[in-house]
Amino acid sequence: MSPPKVLFVLTSHSQLGDTGKPTGWYLPEFSHPYDVLAPHTQITIASPAGGEAPLDPASIDKTDKSSAAFLEHKETLWKQTEKLSSFVGRAKEFDAIFYVGGHGPMFDLAGDETSHKVIREFYEAGRIVAAVCHGPAALVNAKLSDGSYLIANSPVTGFSNDEEDTVGLTSAMPFRLETELNKNSGGHFQKAKEAWSENVMVAKGGRLITGQNPASAKAVGEAIYEAIFGDLVSKT
Repeated sequence: MSPPKVLFVLTSHSQLGDTGKPTGWYLPEFSHPYDVLAPHTQITIASPAGGEAPLDPASIDKTDKSSAAFLEHKETLWKQTEKLSSFVGRAKEFDAIFYVGGHGPMFDLAGDETSHKVIREFYEAGRIVAAVCHGPAALVNAKLSDGSYLIANSPVTGFSNDEEDTVGLTSAMPFRLETELNKNSGGHFQKAKEAWSENVMVAKGGRLITGQNPASAKAVGEAIYEAIFGDLVSKT
């Protein structure tokens, strides 16, 4: 029996608004969920443009053993991504889709109609839709076939306004993620009592999983695992 399949999606956007600074996807938000899921699932990596997806250099922390090892040994994963458009109509081949964070998704995936279509197909095929930190930017405007927002009336989280203010990047963002997630969910945005603390929301019977910040990345991977396999106790 073949292992379950998970589609990881990275941003293709490399510029932080008009700051002149680079951005992209955030290393621990890829490495930590990958470490949880890779031994048990078959992982495919996609991005809107395909090819090399930009790693945010500000996310490199070599004191993080998982991220340091990932950076050294796994670069083909983000340098040879498949085009996200090639996964339209293929939701039934997978068990879950997961959007990695970093500021990049705020600029491309938030308004990417192809991404929205893939999300809709995954969810309506009974698959798991997950994202962490700024990854939920990909979900904020995604709608189902009936025209309702995917996140409507569901607990959801993502990088909070307080956290964005703390890193001094609110003015560089095209929108405030917490504000839009709260609006389109109907007021159901949930955040940790303390900024930067781990916080994961599991909704819609385990089929909508969101994490607030980098500290939540491993827990999002574990929640995806649990949604696929049903029992984390069995994880080695």
